[in-house]
Amino acid sequence: MSGTVTVFGGSGFLGRYVVQQLARDGWTIRVAVRHPARAKFLKPLGEIGQITPICVPVQDREAVAAALNGADAAVNFVGILFEGGRQRFQAVHAEGAKTIATAAAEAGVTSLVHLSAIGAGPEAAASYARSKGEGEAAVRAAFPEAVILRPSVVFGPEDDFFNRFARMTRISPALPLVGGGRTRFQPVYVGDVASAVVRALNDPACRGKIYELGGPRIYSFRELMELLLKVIGRKRALVGLPFGLARLQAAFLELLPKPPLTRDQVTQLRYDNVVSPDALTLKDLGIEATAPEAVIPSYLERYRAGGRFSSRRST
Repeated sequence: MSGTVTVFGGSGFLGRYVVQQLARDGWTIRVAVRHPARAKFLKPLGEIGQITPICVPVQDREAVAAALNGADAAVNFVGILFEGGRQRFQAVHAEGAKTIATAAAEAGVTSLVHLSAIGAGPEAAASYARSKGEGEAAVRAAFPEAVILRPSVVFGPEDDFFNRFARMTRISPALPLVGGGRTRFQPVYVGDVASAVVRALNDPACRGKIYELGGPRIYSFRELMELLLKVIGRKRALVGLPFGLARLQAAFLELLPKPPLTRDQVTQLRYDNVVSPDALTLKDLGIEATAPEAVIPSYLERYRAGGRFSSRRST
């Protein structure tokens, strides 16, 4: 399948990988973002005129409808990790998702893929996950055949997970483990998630289904930090941080423009982020999951003491 596809939030971490795959498959791509100038880096990923960034705030129903006019397919990657200013979970994850799905149905779009998250649900304790769950329900109501993808933490060269903690090792003698580092994750490679999006967009058999995307292995947060330190060849203390103290610290960190931790994220860390036993997965999409060990050395080497060409001797 190919034609015209509108990718909402296509300039983000995951979006760029999906845009690249869609361009390679011959799609004409509209990248709908708040700041088109910041999405110009995507244009060289396709032929001249194949990829066009356009200004589309998801709160603007007319702009969303215009972005979908004449489109054959749509993908919604729009999301935020913390709230700030007008960017609120409810507005972006729930109302924005509803606006996109409703407009897609009215425009006669054939295929819609919606990115959610593991743990999403209307009864979730964290506002992030709860708003994601409300977004899923709104999408399903407006566009019943939409494919919903729920990834665990996504890793890759531009990720904000391994890179964030690797940067911390440059200035801190210790890494904090909220709740003792017992929360479990199933990290999934960005390239695998992108392949899942493209497969879901193209395959009619996927329509109306929900897939949970995780890697081949489950790790505790402590194990992920140990893996990180091994890859970059540094020794750092791993210090347990009780949930109560973490929440207190987060209350102050939330005042920063880009907070490293929020109270809502502390709430999320009380719950494991792994694929459900009965869920459809990458395997059901014909995709073999990639392990972090196979990828993260390629982009974390710059955090080694002395640079990427230094020895792996711990420091």
